[in-house]
Order: sequence, then C-alpha cells, then structure tokens
Amino acid sequence: MPEITAIDDLTDAPHAEVFEQRDPRTVRLELDAGEEVPEHTHPGTSVVLHLLDGRLEVSLDDETYELESGELARFSGDRAVSPHAVEPSTAIIVLAPAAEES
Repeated sequence: MPEITAIDDLTDAPHAEVFEQRDPRTVRLELDAGEEVPEHTHPGTSVVLHLLDGRLEVSLDDETYELESGELARFSGDRAVSPHAVEPSTAIIVLAPAAEES
C-alpha cells in the first residue's frame, strides 16, 4: 500500500515530515515572506527542492539562486544551504542517500 499524504494536512511549521518512512526523507517547508532557514548541511544526501508556491532565494555555499513557483533545484547535501522566502513560500524537499561514486 503506498503512503499518501495531503500537503494541506501537514501542520508543523516551518518543517513537516511528509511520510513516516524516512528513506528518502520528504519534508514540507513553509516560510512567510522574509523568513529564512539558517545555513546548514545534509551530509551524504542528494537534495531535491520543489517550490510549489512563492519565491525563494536559495543560498548554496557562497552562491545565491532564485527559484519561482513550479521550479526545482537539485544539489549535494554537502553544500551549505539557506533558503530565504522573498514572498510566502511552500516547498517539498526530498533528501535521498547520495549515489556512490564509481
């Protein structure tokens, strides 16, 4: 049986775990305009951020990227990341184990 969750049913803020099973970890991020998540890393993971609504400035190490509603970004969890909401924003973030290099 698949796990099914409605985004609107998630109430924890700013982060809400989407599924009980944490591999891959799936999180809903909801930020008000001007709100940001302090710089942090997710070592050993590959991160996919799907911006559902709003606009985010995503700092990765010393570079900043602007994402608009509907856009996705994929990056190494070893990079220092800090999302900042330019306007109220909702995103889904998937953290999967990084692929082993051959």
